[in-house]
Amino acid sequence: MKASRVLVKAKKAVPTIRASNRQQRAALSTRSACSSLSSTPASSPSTIISSRTLPRQHALPTSSAALPARWNRRSYASAPESSSEPLNKTPLYDLHVAHGAKMVPFGGFHMPVQYAGQSVGQEHHFTRSHASLFDVGHMVQHRFEGPGALAFLQRVTPAGLQSLSPYHSTLSALLWPGSGGIVDDTIVTKLADDSSFYVVTNAACRDKDLKYLGEQLEAWRGDGLLVVEHRVLEDQGLVALQGPLAEDILGAIVADPKAANLSELYFGQCRYVTVKVAGGRQVGDVLVSRGGYTGEDGFEISIAPADAVAVTEALLAAAHPDRLRLAGLGARDSLRLEAGMCLYGHDLDDTTTPVEGALSWIVGRDRRGETVLGSGAFHGAATVLAQLKPKSKGGSGVERRRVGFVVEKGAPAREGSEVLDAATGEAVGVVTSGCPSPTLDHRNIAMGYVRDGLHKAGTELAVLVRGRRRKAVVTKMPFVETKYKKASSA
Repeated sequence: MKASRVLVKAKKAVPTIRASNRQQRAALSTRSACSSLSSTPASSPSTIISSRTLPRQHALPTSSAALPARWNRRSYASAPESSSEPLNKTPLYDLHVAHGAKMVPFGGFHMPVQYAGQSVGQEHHFTRSHASLFDVGHMVQHRFEGPGALAFLQRVTPAGLQSLSPYHSTLSALLWPGSGGIVDDTIVTKLADDSSFYVVTNAACRDKDLKYLGEQLEAWRGDGLLVVEHRVLEDQGLVALQGPLAEDILGAIVADPKAANLSELYFGQCRYVTVKVAGGRQVGDVLVSRGGYTGEDGFEISIAPADAVAVTEALLAAAHPDRLRLAGLGARDSLRLEAGMCLYGHDLDDTTTPVEGALSWIVGRDRRGETVLGSGAFHGAATVLAQLKPKSKGGSGVERRRVGFVVEKGAPAREGSEVLDAATGEAVGVVTSGCPSPTLDHRNIAMGYVRDGLHKAGTELAVLVRGRRRKAVVTKMPFVETKYKKASSA
């Protein structure tokens, strides 16, 4: 990686890394406008249509007696190896095996962690320099439709969806009533109009999310509000094409490049395209969304189950291995950490609010005044909105905040490592994700929570790694400059 992409600064002789696009808010933008929930009774009840739920994942606590109890209640995103329930397969399972993938349990699915002939580090670097294709078909894809779809989604998330333009997306979160804790993080896409939305949630939270959505829809119906239909897109294919060559590679298989107009499809936008596959066949209604989880330019591509393999193979055939390769969960994890992206069950959980999780920006500007649910507020609004204002300004503030760290050389600070006050040795936080950064010459980076007041960039702390204290400095994220294609930079 060129030195010009990362600015290295020193404070009190301890190096920190500062990327030029320092906040994760460069991820999908929330657009503001005045909105309110309709109280018009529906002529028919809300409905939920879904099937085949996965086993609920077990919560594995990471505890330390020195830390506040709520900091230690954590759940994990990957399925336990010992689960007696059969694992599911994405539509690309056989393709992975044919390409020599090492398959592991993750989120209730058999998923590739890496591929034969490549190390995790090589897959990581190839994504940054060329392009990689990730199977993310284990994620849960939803459709919410009907005259009450927008209002319902604005009840269960803090997103400002009313002014979101058609075929635009925003990162958001499903929230618990009262506490404002994060049920799951999600991406919400408005399709043609306010009555049609495409939503993606995490595989490991599937059972919990479907139960939550079912209960919320039942309550919605009980309130006599506008009809909402919820459908899970079972077995729908989803692949993430990520890297600087992504646009050229996808462009090689679109049937009508002028209609697809990928060069003017910007981050947070999507459109339906038709693509060419083997045998001269064309596949239509492929939803292409510009974005991803790696910090690189790229696309997430939603494909009907019957065509998922054909479209994936078409991408691989069009690009050849010198430009595009398959990559697995290992590289995806290190890429997302460098980009400052959260992993639910590790960096976020049911006890974490958006403010604590450094995700205040997902609360739409037009959602910050109402705290009464029946008047247009989102779940947990009273709690979350009070936290947005620090105690010094009359709000409730928060006790902890999610931050990034750079840790001195040596063993990396992994999940569960205690964060200590550098002067007193007092436990003041916990690491939730950590690894040596492949892009930054294996410098140790990490993400975690620290006591409020210790969250400012440059704050010197320590982490306990294998019983030894190591210096750590709070550092702004992302650690590596993001490369999203935005309209303003085109």
